[in-house]
Amino acid sequence: MMHIGYTMMTEQAGPRELVGHLVEAERAGFDFSVISDHSFPWLASQGHAPYAWSVLGAAAQATSEIPLMSFVTCPTFRYHPAVIAQKAATVQLLSEGRFRLGLGSGENLNEHVVGAGWPSARVRLAMLDEAAEIIRALFAGGYVTRHGRYFQVDDARLWDLPDTPPPLGIAVSGPRSCALAGRHGDLLIATEPKRELLDAFDAQGGAGKPRVGQLPLCYDTDHEAAVSRAHEQFRWALGGWRLNAEIPLPAGFEQASEHTRPEDVAKSIPCGDDVGAVLDAVRPFAEAGFTDLALVQIGGDHQQPFLRWAETTLLPALRDL
Repeated sequence: MMHIGYTMMTEQAGPRELVGHLVEAERAGFDFSVISDHSFPWLASQGHAPYAWSVLGAAAQATSEIPLMSFVTCPTFRYHPAVIAQKAATVQLLSEGRFRLGLGSGENLNEHVVGAGWPSARVRLAMLDEAAEIIRALFAGGYVTRHGRYFQVDDARLWDLPDTPPPLGIAVSGPRSCALAGRHGDLLIATEPKRELLDAFDAQGGAGKPRVGQLPLCYDTDHEAAVSRAHEQFRWALGGWRLNAEIPLPAGFEQASEHTRPEDVAKSIPCGDDVGAVLDAVRPFAEAGFTDLALVQIGGDHQQPFLRWAETTLLPALRDL
């Protein structure tokens, strides 16, 4: 059975609201949770971008059972990998072993703020490769010194280290990132139900490991209101990750999606309260071989009705699927 998760989408709610939503998601019976890690929302209409790691610390204390996961953190620009290792180890301790560290090569939208430039995708993956090695070394304990091509580490050590380090997830989009995930990852992360990504991960050492996907939806008893909200806040997603990784500001996403129509969004994102439409969108992930799927309810002010619907209607139907 595929595990169904809940997404704390930091781009659409403030920190206290995110924690409150997660408490309700745990009560509703979601199997796990993930959190985005941004310094900007994709669109100004989303309106938020709190610090994900503070939210994770609060979430670890406010909940008792639901697993947590960063989805995903870039350990190469805003954060040094040694700092990521310390943060992840601390959240693992606070959550008593419920945390998974999801890593990715980043998006210009979030990483441009430190003024380090934005290299090619090939370079970003090489940086992620080196960062993952550093994080793994620190999780193993003891002092770590590295003088790599992209990062310097001088006598770093994690003084508060959990008995079981957080499992490491790597976000993938093509063959090179799948090879990286096979080398370093305890699990794979992808946002599209492409079987070829999972096959490439398996071929590089990922066979038998979890693979985590994500699916946006927009629940509302008013179908047209759901379509309108999904268009207002999530039309950026139709641009594809290759484009989305390059755009530096919300204004760029506004411009890139200005010709995206509500009906275009409705074809890609389940909108309304039709359980069958959600099942149809989930099925390709299940058939591709994903073990975990995190749902995103679009609209920070519309989480409570979604969570009630999920508890009574959606989650039972998904588990039957």
